[in-house]
Amino acid sequence: MSDLPTDLTWERAAPPEATGPGPWIELAFGPGDLVYIRETSDPETVVTTTRKKWDAFVLGVQAGEFDHFVEGVDIDGPGAGDRDGDGTT
Repeated sequence: MSDLPTDLTWERAAPPEATGPGPWIELAFGPGDLVYIRETSDPETVVTTTRKKWDAFVLGVQAGEFDHFVEGVDIDGPGAGDRDGDGTT
């Protein structure tokens, strides 16, 4: 992406105890209300969205609207955290 701002601060979306190179998702909040998203294994490929759309996506994840995408995946494994909000892991 040639018009990518050069001063972005990328934040890795990984559990604090995560080790190794991932791949992980990284986010950067840029000028003009834009959010940049990339994967550590392919940092040259960047997806851009707006802050409003990103916030709506995050709220949807928190509400469980995308849980059907991970059916059969062990989400209670190491580092899973409190996925259902009941205070347990």
